[in-house]
Amino acid sequence: MKTNLLALLFLFTGFQLFAQEKTITGTVTSADDGLPLPGANVVIKGESIGTTTDFDGNFQLEASPEDILTISYVGFQTQEVTVGDQETITVTLTADAESLNEIVLIGYGEQNRDDLTGSIATIDSEEIQKTPNSNVMQSVQGKVPGVQIVSSGAPGASPNVRIRGLGSFNSSASNVLYVVDGAFYNNIDFLDSKDIMSINVLKDASSAAIYGVRAANGVVIIETKSGTKNKKPVIEYDTYTGIQVAQNVLKMANSEQFATMAYESGSEADVQFILNAMQRYGRSDLNPNVPAVNTDWYNEILREGIITSHGLSVTGGGEKSTYSVGVNYFDQEGILDMKNEYERLNLRSKLDLDVTDRVKVGSSFIFSNATQYAPENSAWFKAYFAVPVMPVYDDLNTEATPYNFSNAQNLGYRGTQNPFPDMVYNKNHLKIRKILANIYAETELIKDKLTFKTSYSHDYSTIEGHYINLPFNLGNNAEGFSSIRREQNNYSNQYWDNTLTYEDSFGDHNLTLLAGHSFRDEAANTFNATGRDIKGISLETSQYLDFADPTSFSGNVGENAARIYGLSFFGRAQYNYASKYLLYGTLRYDGSSKFTKDPWGLFPSVGTGWVISKEDFLNDSNAINFLKLRASWGQLGNDNVASSSGSNTINNVYAIFGQNPFVGYTSSSVFTDNEWELVEEFNFGLDSEFLNNKLSVNADYFIRDTENAILPITIPVINRVLEQNAGTIRNQGLELSANWTDNINEDFSYSIGGNFTTIKNEVTYIDNEQGYINSGSAEFRQRTVVGEALQSFYGLEVVGVFQNDAQVGASPFLENNPEAQLQPGDLIFKDQNNDGVINDEDRVFLGSFLPKFTYGGNLNVNYKNWDLSLSIYGQGGNKILNRKRGEIIFTNDTNMDADLAINRWHGEGTSNSYPSSAGLRKSWNQQLSDFWIEDGDFFRIQNFQVGYTINSTKLPEIRLNFTAERPLTFFKYNGFTPEITDGVDRQTYPIPAVYTVGLNVKI
Repeated sequence: MKTNLLALLFLFTGFQLFAQEKTITGTVTSADDGLPLPGANVVIKGESIGTTTDFDGNFQLEASPEDILTISYVGFQTQEVTVGDQETITVTLTADAESLNEIVLIGYGEQNRDDLTGSIATIDSEEIQKTPNSNVMQSVQGKVPGVQIVSSGAPGASPNVRIRGLGSFNSSASNVLYVVDGAFYNNIDFLDSKDIMSINVLKDASSAAIYGVRAANGVVIIETKSGTKNKKPVIEYDTYTGIQVAQNVLKMANSEQFATMAYESGSEADVQFILNAMQRYGRSDLNPNVPAVNTDWYNEILREGIITSHGLSVTGGGEKSTYSVGVNYFDQEGILDMKNEYERLNLRSKLDLDVTDRVKVGSSFIFSNATQYAPENSAWFKAYFAVPVMPVYDDLNTEATPYNFSNAQNLGYRGTQNPFPDMVYNKNHLKIRKILANIYAETELIKDKLTFKTSYSHDYSTIEGHYINLPFNLGNNAEGFSSIRREQNNYSNQYWDNTLTYEDSFGDHNLTLLAGHSFRDEAANTFNATGRDIKGISLETSQYLDFADPTSFSGNVGENAARIYGLSFFGRAQYNYASKYLLYGTLRYDGSSKFTKDPWGLFPSVGTGWVISKEDFLNDSNAINFLKLRASWGQLGNDNVASSSGSNTINNVYAIFGQNPFVGYTSSSVFTDNEWELVEEFNFGLDSEFLNNKLSVNADYFIRDTENAILPITIPVINRVLEQNAGTIRNQGLELSANWTDNINEDFSYSIGGNFTTIKNEVTYIDNEQGYINSGSAEFRQRTVVGEALQSFYGLEVVGVFQNDAQVGASPFLENNPEAQLQPGDLIFKDQNNDGVINDEDRVFLGSFLPKFTYGGNLNVNYKNWDLSLSIYGQGGNKILNRKRGEIIFTNDTNMDADLAINRWHGEGTSNSYPSSAGLRKSWNQQLSDFWIEDGDFFRIQNFQVGYTINSTKLPEIRLNFTAERPLTFFKYNGFTPEITDGVDRQTYPIPAVYTVGLNVKI
């Protein structure tokens, strides 16, 4: 009986306690402007139960009357509220003058943004996640002044990232360093944008110097999402799907235009080819002088590609730990109509644990498994040249197997031209697996003053390549033979870092000291084998080399291995007086096994700043809220260059003994030991905020010199090219950015901003006998010389077109250049030295592929549950060598783009800038000139997104969005895109427009 009563009493008490819990709803706003604070933490004090506010600052949780709610938000003072009998709670948070200062990740630590003396830009997760791309850095384009992103449309392709210009002759030596949660990487193709919290770009040498020789070209620090202490699990699902559409598709000459040019060319062969096409395929009903076939080859090889992404994550934490785990799936289908796809699955975890009040440990792991079917790039090349008077399939081509693809040779043309055999009978398959691990331990040796941290990271990657070519026959002795190439590439990079950090304050004096040690071990092993003449092979049975004739492996098996060790010691000092006067300095001593000559280097940096707005004469200003001047200087080594260069040579020796001549040989070796390139940079900057922090303006001026630059130097004695430390390259420019943010009322807010960058690239010193360095081919010459940009285009200047026989007869070139056989319709070149002859002495510099300026802009609008964003990007001042167009100099029986066909000279007065149909095939007009060099300026709508957030107490937080990525690009260049990494367009994979619909659900 007593037991039953106790049970009944316990049940009644529990019921009463349960009944006392109730649903509390509320809103968290800012005291400054009354706007909601999304993402504010609302936690029951003393427990791990809590939630976060949604986009409109609303929250909901279960609590008892006696519970105390703790409300916190970064940059605001924490507030506590007792529930009592309230069911709806409105909390107004006041800005914290100390915590309002944004924390920025720097090398091996963090710093208040107001205390920075270098140039560091930050991009938050919202901006990154708006862009549907396979690589995170594509989201940065146009958002950071001084950073140029050159993208490719190929699925899974990594963009080329340049921070403040190109500082090395070899573009691969200008790669940036990526630091993800303290671990170092050469690329970040394994990261998904949904996993990122923020990106910090360290642009100047002073900011990057702490990372040493791998940071000479700038550093990108990425922080992935972490959990929050005392927060219940937050489950988030994010997905989008859409299509990719080729934009700015290049118009090619159609059959009528192509036939007209053939008739005008004066070439009997070209005319006969047209007649052959009409005999084989019939005549057009619209024009009987044109074949009945009119193939648009770009239209044939292009398709709309599907893009899909799914992400699921769980974040949270207890009193002493935080966690963040997630899985992401991404699939991108290429717009080239073949097996052209990129698929990636990522698993990620990030854990942090306070073992004691002074000891903290943590880890982060990423497993990435990707499959990439690379495009057959020759298809783009052939689609440009394929004649329109030939169909894709030809029923009359009975010799063709296994498919009856057409062959231009059947019409008399020299090449097969049809791109489809390359697309159908080839497969380029890559499997990319990465295991990335980082663990750390941190202990406070002196509470809140002295901290020791050790971290170890390991990046293990394997890339398996399968390159398959199936046998085929296009008739006319045009055959493709079977082959399989297998590659196995293994990379293992290990890093061990130890730091000791001391922080202390003495009144208004604030000091932070850091000392550290770093060790790196980077190893690579590659193996490849090729088998040919494989019987009975298909794309389905081509995973192994077992089918190949063993004798075909002779000379086709290779293996290579390399390993580099690095050892570094570094230190840093940060001092400020009342956050008004700022001093910063680093010193790094780097050693690399890569160099046998002077393997050690000492690289210092210093920075200083003055926060003028904290002076008494501006302290009470209502207009100027923040104003800081800063300056920095730093040196960095770059070991991402060739450590040595050379070759063995055999020389003829002639001697006479008596009356008899003898011929002999001597061998010699010519090698050079290189040192790392040295980057030295000065940076002067200004940071400011006005009108109640609504307007921010930032500016930087920099001068960056790459000394001891590795250049390809020709050694006259042996006529060989060796890479040597033989030059100095300068990049200097101005970066400007401005942003305006305003909150009209509780329902409406907006921000608008822009950035602009000018960069001048110039070679200031070359140590060789010639005084210049040629690159590119003999037909498409580029030259590097003091006073010009790296690898500038070098050729003739066009001043017009010969219009009639009289003009040709009056030209001195008719007599002095008799090989030209000048006629009306030929280009007129400028005789730079007025000697009456056109030769190499008349070549001039025609511009650089490096843009002189870039710009970006953004607009964000929020109205109630709706949000809208728009971003733009553009660049100008750069030139592009239209090499695909220039390739017609090698043959007279290919198609050409419609611009050439429409604007050609075809009679007196019809054109003064384009040659005639016949002239396009002549060597005189085929010389490299500014006719083949075009402007690379463009303006793009980079991203447009509109979203709607559903707020309901009965539903989880849901956001729907529509995104258009790169929907419009405006340019004059005759190609798919003016974004060319090296400025030489040999047929670049088009960058598609992407249209997606997305869903985000947070529970």
